[in-house]
Formats: sequence, C-alpha cells, structure tokens
Amino acid sequence: MTDTPQKMNVESFNLDHRAVAAPFVRIADRKELPGGDVLVKYDVRFKQPNVEHLEMPTVHSLEHMLAEHLRNHTDALIDFSPMGCQTGFYALMLNVETEDFLEILEKGLNDVLNATEVPAANEVQCGWGESHSLEGAKEAARELLSKRAEWNQVMAA
Repeated sequence: MTDTPQKMNVESFNLDHRAVAAPFVRIADRKELPGGDVLVKYDVRFKQPNVEHLEMPTVHSLEHMLAEHLRNHTDALIDFSPMGCQTGFYALMLNVETEDFLEILEKGLNDVLNATEVPAANEVQCGWGESHSLEGAKEAARELLSKRAEWNQVMAA
C-alpha cells in the first residue's frame, strides 16, 4: 500500500487516519444548498482510528441517545449516524457553525450522562432493541467530555 493513495470521492477517505489525535470534532464536509442554506457534516471522533474503537452496543446506544438528545438543543440536526469503523459519528447540521455545534454536542453529552435509559431501546422502535449499553454510552460520553478543551485539535502535535 502506498503512502499517498489516489484522491477519493469520500472526504474521510482522504484523511490520513494515522495523523489525527482523537478525540476531536472537525468539519468533514460543507455543501451550500440552492436556497443559500448550508449543510455541515461534522466528524465527532471518540476513539483513535486503528488503535481503539467503541463496542457495538455502546455505538448503538450513543446513536439513539445523541440523535434524540441533541434535538432537545437544536432544530438544525438533520442526522446523527455512526461510522462503520466504530470510532465516532457524523452529525449533519443545517446552518450550524463549529462553535455553536460544540456547545450543542456538549449539552447532548451531558444529557447522556444524566439519562436513566436509552430512548427507543425496544423491539417496537428499534431493529435490535436488546443490543444497547447505557453504561457504555455514559462512559464514552464522560471520556469525550473530559477532553472538551481538545476537541478542536484534529491532527497529532
């Protein structure tokens, strides 16, 4: 494998995952829509790529909890989705710049810490209702919040 792979269509495939220092939050993409609104895709990275990952029940619970709780703090969240590599999530926001997003994310993570259950973690509302970890989600949220001052630092020093 070469150190300089060809340019890919997917932005994150062009990011050297060896050079980043998780946790971090960065803009992964930005698209201006015909009406002037701006879609901003945030990379919310919990774990260091190729070194550690979140277990699937934790990923699943964070997905449910943050998709629900972030919407308590903004109407601008379009989607909150896990990365297949299990190291983080993508948040798709409408007209929300970084500093505002970081505040919204911090509030949502605090909501996770204060939660007593994972929303919609049942067979009626979820495709795999028993695959959840409230404690795993709380631990991951606690870990990410403890590094709040470092969220803007994407690349390793």
